[in-house]
Amino acid sequence: MARKKGRMSQEVNAGSMADIAFLLLIFFLVTTTIASDKGILNFLPPKQDPNQPPPEILLNERNIFNILVNANDQLLVEGEYMDNTNTLAEEVKKFLLNFGAPDEEAVALFNSLPASLREKAQRDPSSSDHPMSGGAVVSIKTNRGTSYETYLEVLDQVKRAYFEIYAERVGLTADQYRALTGRNPAEKELQDRGKEGIPMAISIAEPDKIGGN
Repeated sequence: MARKKGRMSQEVNAGSMADIAFLLLIFFLVTTTIASDKGILNFLPPKQDPNQPPPEILLNERNIFNILVNANDQLLVEGEYMDNTNTLAEEVKKFLLNFGAPDEEAVALFNSLPASLREKAQRDPSSSDHPMSGGAVVSIKTNRGTSYETYLEVLDQVKRAYFEIYAERVGLTADQYRALTGRNPAEKELQDRGKEGIPMAISIAEPDKIGGN
């Protein structure tokens, strides 16, 4: 009687599976883009020597544009209640473009502005002296209960006011000016010419405690 042939066992050769998995892992690591949160790009002042008292900065009250945000995300702008930030950038621009008490340098700056900005400039003696260094500072003060979204919205509107002025000086839109990288001489020249004499002077005060003043 003939012997039945036994079934041959079918085995999978898994000897190279580890190598294949390793190569796939490397492939995904190389090709995957991992988003990174860059945060807010602000230049921080150098750390003060604890043995040295902080320097006294004397500014006339009219040269400070005060923005207060409470724990309920409500705004108090120059003592006036504001229920949203829709007109905040325009209010900041009026403050920055005021020449209430200009010196010779400020007068020269005013004369260098394009006609469109000179028409918007004011001469209110109760407001800022001029937009040059020390003549106009925007102060933002929040509460520890203020939402991060509202803080960023306020900060963005203040920066928008500056960028709109810078852009108009060089004949660009605010978005076009903000898109300048300064990586080539032409873009760097536009950036410098836009903000020449009008520094972005934004003071961010330490937040109050919840319920505090």
